[in-house]
Amino acid sequence: MSENNWSEVDAFLTGLVVGSDPALDDALATSEAAGLPSIEVAPTHGKLLMLLAKMMGAKRILEIGTLGGYSTIWLARALSDGGKLITLEADPDHAEIARENLANAGLAEKVEVRVGAAIATLEKLRDGGAEPFDFFFLDADKPNNPTYFEWALKLSRKGSVIVADNVVRWGAIADDDATDPSVKGMRHFMEIMARDNRVSATAIQTVSAKGHDGFALALVVG
Repeated sequence: MSENNWSEVDAFLTGLVVGSDPALDDALATSEAAGLPSIEVAPTHGKLLMLLAKMMGAKRILEIGTLGGYSTIWLARALSDGGKLITLEADPDHAEIARENLANAGLAEKVEVRVGAAIATLEKLRDGGAEPFDFFFLDADKPNNPTYFEWALKLSRKGSVIVADNVVRWGAIADDDATDPSVKGMRHFMEIMARDNRVSATAIQTVSAKGHDGFALALVVG
């Protein structure tokens, strides 16, 4: 099956199970107009994140990597009453676009966008006595994914769910000789996740309009 077929199937599935959504469509348009890279999750992936978080009744969500807030909107819609989402973004310009998109979606009160290097922000969350989060979405710089995973565990509880995006890297994840820092970071992340007895994890490869990629999912069990 060619990438054209992947895109056609993606368009069919998106039209069928996601449909048009003014807030999400506007978020994509605003992000594109601002020159943000088109690396947000696919609509069907965004809805999957929402459903996963909703099924577990998530009240506290932590997202690492905001970009224009597209996945943030999906996740914030999953929050149960009184829930809160904190999303971390290194680029202040991206953060402003995200805040605009979240306000347009009517979610500004549920979401806090924190700006700065994610590791420093994670340290502040810990030092500030943050309550454990129910759901984590890791979608920032891939070389740091092993560190983000460790921080997610520090800020989790038994039963928390961790989802990491872009783990397959167009198939490069299987290359033992890979030199790309993002691929190496993801390989290291997958290795430490696989042998960590605090989680039960799996990974799924996907093909879509975004290409050949995938995601990892881990349940904190201890």
